[in-house]
Amino acid sequence: MVKKDFPEIHFYDQDFVDIYDQSWAWIQDFAQKGTTRNKFQPRYINYPGSETINQFEACVSTFFLVYSNRILPAHPQLDNFYQKQEKSGAIRCDYGVRDGKPVFPKNNAEAVGPPLFSWAEYNIYHKVGNKKRIRDVMPYLEAYFNWLERTFKKENGLYAVPIGATIMHNSPRKGMKYPVDFNTQQAMNALYMAELGDLLNDKEISFRYKRQYFSLKSRINNLMWNEEDGIYYDLNRNEKQVGTKTVASFWPLLAELPNEAKAEKLIAHLRSPETFGTENPFPSLAADEEEFSDKGMGFRGSVYPPFTFMVIKGLEKYGAYDLARECAIRHLYYMLDTLHPEGKEKGNVWEAYAPRRDGPAQWPGKQGFPREQFLLYSGLSTIALMIENVLGLYVSLPRKTVDWIVPTLEIMGIENLSLKRNMITILSNKSGRGWEIRLESEKLYYFTIDILGKKKKTLPIPSGKCSMLIDKL
Repeated sequence: MVKKDFPEIHFYDQDFVDIYDQSWAWIQDFAQKGTTRNKFQPRYINYPGSETINQFEACVSTFFLVYSNRILPAHPQLDNFYQKQEKSGAIRCDYGVRDGKPVFPKNNAEAVGPPLFSWAEYNIYHKVGNKKRIRDVMPYLEAYFNWLERTFKKENGLYAVPIGATIMHNSPRKGMKYPVDFNTQQAMNALYMAELGDLLNDKEISFRYKRQYFSLKSRINNLMWNEEDGIYYDLNRNEKQVGTKTVASFWPLLAELPNEAKAEKLIAHLRSPETFGTENPFPSLAADEEEFSDKGMGFRGSVYPPFTFMVIKGLEKYGAYDLARECAIRHLYYMLDTLHPEGKEKGNVWEAYAPRRDGPAQWPGKQGFPREQFLLYSGLSTIALMIENVLGLYVSLPRKTVDWIVPTLEIMGIENLSLKRNMITILSNKSGRGWEIRLESEKLYYFTIDILGKKKKTLPIPSGKCSMLIDKL
């Protein structure tokens, strides 16, 4: 089903392996070629039949494409947008596939999208390890950051954008002027711009963006945090909180904005079935909100893989690996239900899922929702969460490190994962001598193993084959 060139995973539940393999098989049909008219990259990924390329979809898709062993490179997803940058620094959210021109929707006059480029670039650097690329893209990222600031930043230091800019189009956030998600994404933009500056040893860039980050962080914490409800809210034009609990309230975890006490309150919502801890985590609208729908109805309860991915990555920032893994597995079981339906139906994966029952989300009257096999979103769950949270592997190529947080001793692992020009294999297995981890690589790298949070050790792994017994660690 899947070409041997992609990394292979091993897991004691074969269904998980199937959905992972099937995703790589399907995604190969998403490969597109730029034309002389649209001037897109010679090879990039987009949903077949889509009339536009979308900035949010392109950014989030890079988080699983980095695991394709460069068969489907991640960077053209972003380069399509950089090469459309205007003199002002503007990059629009959608460009037409036919002519490559920007699309300006009615509910988003400047066609601005969630500013996630620097986060995506930082992740690509750690998985692919190309420092020259950071130097090359920095001018685009800086011009884009400056355009966002000039166009959307108000005197109070916060950013005002329409609901269309958050891509949560029908979310019931009435009266919102300063969205918590967009402001947090811009804080994250500054955070990762500073990180990229550090990688380039450019102290001036690093300092400038750190200052921006801390300034936004204190404003968001002072104005958007609600201590009583234990959550962040949007603000209206009078800077008063709009008290609707949406999944947008969890971007601050990913941007490392809350202190431990605030983070605990936020995480309590993610555990609570009353709000965001539904059977399929995490709905786009809290389950106790008046407009919440069990059917999903777009952003009134549907579970969208990129938002579930965002929340899980936020949990990791606060060390909540167990909860992150448990939620990733629960979410994947709902995806498996539609991949392996009972009876004669053909299985599929979807753009969005129902929060409390099996099957895709529904939105009666909304044509084409949810999109089937929408892998630009669902690949985040079936590939990225599978490798990082179900298997527990975290790779940094420049550091030559693989961290394995082993949650349970089971037969699992990965084969032929590319660390630049080094292919590595890591498998745990039960042998006559007890649990052992078998490793194979072409070059030296550093392997940190953290078993059930009880044993942690970093070892240099030489080239060739070797194995280690867990009891002897």
